[in-house]
Amino acid sequence: MIVMKFGGSSVESAAAVERVASIVRDRLACRPVVVVSAMGKTTNKLLAIARAAVDGSRDGALDQLRALREFHEEHGRALVCPRDLPELEAILDEHFRELAELVRGLAVLGELTPRSIDAISSYGERLSSRIISLAFRRAGMDTAFVDSRSVIVTDNRHTQAAPQYGQTYARLAGAIPPLVNGGKVVVMGGFIGATESGVTTTLGRGGSDFSAAIVGAGIGATEIQIWTDVDGILTADPSILPDAHRLKIMSFAEAAELAYFGAKVLHPATVIPAIEKNIPVLVLNSRRPEFPGTRIVAEPVPSANPVKSIAYKEKITILNITSTRMLMAHGFLRRIFEVFDKYSTAVDMISTSEVSVSLTIDNTARLDDICRELREIADVQAGDESAILCLVGDNIRGGRGIAARVFGALRDINVRMISEGASQLNLSLVVAQEDLNAAVRALHQEFFSELDPELFY
Repeated sequence: MIVMKFGGSSVESAAAVERVASIVRDRLACRPVVVVSAMGKTTNKLLAIARAAVDGSRDGALDQLRALREFHEEHGRALVCPRDLPELEAILDEHFRELAELVRGLAVLGELTPRSIDAISSYGERLSSRIISLAFRRAGMDTAFVDSRSVIVTDNRHTQAAPQYGQTYARLAGAIPPLVNGGKVVVMGGFIGATESGVTTTLGRGGSDFSAAIVGAGIGATEIQIWTDVDGILTADPSILPDAHRLKIMSFAEAAELAYFGAKVLHPATVIPAIEKNIPVLVLNSRRPEFPGTRIVAEPVPSANPVKSIAYKEKITILNITSTRMLMAHGFLRRIFEVFDKYSTAVDMISTSEVSVSLTIDNTARLDDICRELREIADVQAGDESAILCLVGDNIRGGRGIAARVFGALRDINVRMISEGASQLNLSLVVAQEDLNAAVRALHQEFFSELDPELFY
């Protein structure tokens, strides 16, 4: 069995879904289980509808909802056999009736809670998985729809729910293999799950990748395929470097570092279940299915290039925390991080001295509260908007002169912070936001002017 996940851009329209059906049909011998995202930008539209409702524009929200139904109906009708049109209409009637009730309820309450966010945003995948299951039927495949909420059990941390792996794997193993062994192509929605009591939850934005990895681990898949709109993992963001190179293969650990530091091809949590079960992950392009893409495997592959890829995070804030009163005193860092923990704010990079700490955050929602509490023990300054650049590669750990090459390439750019990750797989640095593009280009020129043909296309 293999798991094939198709993202929103891969199922954005009837034509895109027909491409997906062809890709899946060509791999029937591999016994595919298909995980799909919402069609196009449906999740964004659902959240905009919810916000309009709580802001007092109930009629406007309902108008947007009608337009969203028309979108799904138009593309659904183009995908479904005439004999299945009544089933399509019943699916649309049921889901959009429930959505209209939700919108009216939100308009009355005037409040958008995490639980209601999950409730409304789940409908994108719930709709796409049902429609795509019917579309596959038209393409000649014997399909079985499985509601992800019946097999992926999570905690109740709405909008960022964590899977309960034991229960989830047991349910997946009981539900999916019998269908696949019976010749069915199973179709499921990504991103969504439910608590043990059946309340709908979501795994966070981009969670369809995570869903695919969970399903793959639960059914013992031989491979997890992430189908997107790029040819695999690149050496840099193509919006900055259109001629970035493509990687043939990399390790789970390297992919995890890239995902955490902003690479948009994979969800940061995707590789966790795959690592635990040692299942290879492939990143492939649904618009160019003949291209072999990038294979992610357990062990690092030897490379003549010390760096495999450059990732980045934008709109980073640097906090400089200084207190001469804490010279030689223990517990300073603990007191600092207790504040960040209190306000559920993650820290990306940190640099310390005896009397000061510099660190970066990418979530400034509670910045004022954090600074207010930190000022009780230290002086605090919030720096201008910055960006983190992250060079990732297994050879960084043993490579000589890597930092010297970085600073040589960035001789005309001010580096505000630098850190070698604890994993020894990355070298991270902070630059001003306006220097980001120039820094990426300079580092790419330095580290990718020559390529190891075993690892790069």
